[in-house]
Amino acid sequence: MRTALFLLMLLAVGAVPGSIFPQRSIDPGRVADYIAANPTVAPWLDRLSFFDVFASPWFSAIYLLLVVSLLGCIVPRVRAHWAAVRTQPPRAPARLDRLSAYAEGESATTDPAEVLDRAEAVLRRRGYRVARHDQTSLSAETGYLRETGNLVFHIGICAIIIGVAYGYLLGWRGDVIVPAGSSFASTVSTYDTITAGPLVDTEAIPPFQLTLDDLRVAFEEKIASQLGAPRAFQATVTTVERPGAAPVTQPLNLNAPVVIDGADVYLLGNGYAPVVTVRDSAGTVLYREATPFLPQDGSYRSVGTVKVVAAAPKELGLSGLFLPTADPRTDAPVASIFPDLRNPELVLAVFEGTLFPGGRAQSVYTLNTAEMTPVKNSDGSTLVLRMRPGDTMTLPGGRGSVTFEKVIRWAGISVREDPGKPVTFVAALTTVAALFAMLLVRRRRVFVRVGPRGGMPSPAGAAVPSPTSRPSPSSPSSPDGITVVRVGAIAKTADAALEALVTSLRDDLTRREPKA
Repeated sequence: MRTALFLLMLLAVGAVPGSIFPQRSIDPGRVADYIAANPTVAPWLDRLSFFDVFASPWFSAIYLLLVVSLLGCIVPRVRAHWAAVRTQPPRAPARLDRLSAYAEGESATTDPAEVLDRAEAVLRRRGYRVARHDQTSLSAETGYLRETGNLVFHIGICAIIIGVAYGYLLGWRGDVIVPAGSSFASTVSTYDTITAGPLVDTEAIPPFQLTLDDLRVAFEEKIASQLGAPRAFQATVTTVERPGAAPVTQPLNLNAPVVIDGADVYLLGNGYAPVVTVRDSAGTVLYREATPFLPQDGSYRSVGTVKVVAAAPKELGLSGLFLPTADPRTDAPVASIFPDLRNPELVLAVFEGTLFPGGRAQSVYTLNTAEMTPVKNSDGSTLVLRMRPGDTMTLPGGRGSVTFEKVIRWAGISVREDPGKPVTFVAALTTVAALFAMLLVRRRRVFVRVGPRGGMPSPAGAAVPSPTSRPSPSSPSSPDGITVVRVGAIAKTADAALEALVTSLRDDLTRREPKA
């Protein structure tokens, strides 16, 4: 178990570089930028797979060793537990008063065997396994479910790890932003980001088509303390599972994914996509798209870029903010004061030069200005465009014009296929149930000794009890048909209810039976 704990700690330490350095599986553009900015250190980090931590050989080795170590702990314990369950409870000790809990009483029943029969019946009703090794004592034990829960818990942990690994190897995930009224076809090239397991054939991804017909978003407007909080978020989509199949229109909610050909389609987020048109000086359209901007706060102040590769003689890049409800005060900072469309404004800085330095990939939501310069006004100040829907602004120097036509909403769609999810889900539920068994079940052993008064040695005969000890009265030496009942119990762990258990059992065995 120490080895498993060490490997678990090592796995946590090994995951740290994955949160420090950019990962190719999440943002290859950031990885390329990091390598370009750190030409000395980055190649060594790349050799050590610090940009692919969770797919690296060393991380996988720790992962596999952890599973092997857990199995190595579980198998011997299962054997020992199985043998313990099949073994009878041990004989009752001679001195029950030395156990953790002890009680003594007298029964009017003249036959000690009858008292043992009653004790056996009471203990079996309480779920104890009972064994009688002689005519004057009885042994019982319970709580093996605690160790069973412990073993099932560790087996469940192994199953979760195996389920996650299975899902990683054979699962895939693709994310895409879809403006309202637009469609996308599920192919590798149409996803904004896609992550596929090593054993996934990306050409076999389900070829469905999804159209975002409508997106309804509502925000709190009446309660001042919750102003702008989201209150409703629902999309209506039309899906075509395979080419030639009939289209199906259905709602898509945050917690209710749509299943298409084995893949789960989730609604993740939403935002705004200003429709921007860029023309050259002759009026030719160089760029016209609904360009998604990414929200940065609860008021949906959003950032985004417009990249005009077709511009000449230099490429154009526009980067800035979209404000769904811009602060109308002229002296106010550039900010949105409400997430819904009340006073939309687009604020853009204009750059010209090379959009993709060195041909390196980059995020569509950021602008690399390493080889670009800001466009200036005629007075030498930096050009900043502030536009409302319908506005057109002419760029200086015959560079053309920019038109802010309208605003539409976009929805973040995530498509996932995880074959390991059922295994992981069942294992997680089993692990939680086993954890409750570990916490709630107590491992106990109870012993009962009976005999005629005067025929059993007094527990106080060996030593005089201290004033703080439990009372242990001596039995009279004269036989008078009274049966002395002594009950002792011990628990494997701290058990505050053990005294009450022994006292209750003693009372049950010494209670006078009503006459018929």
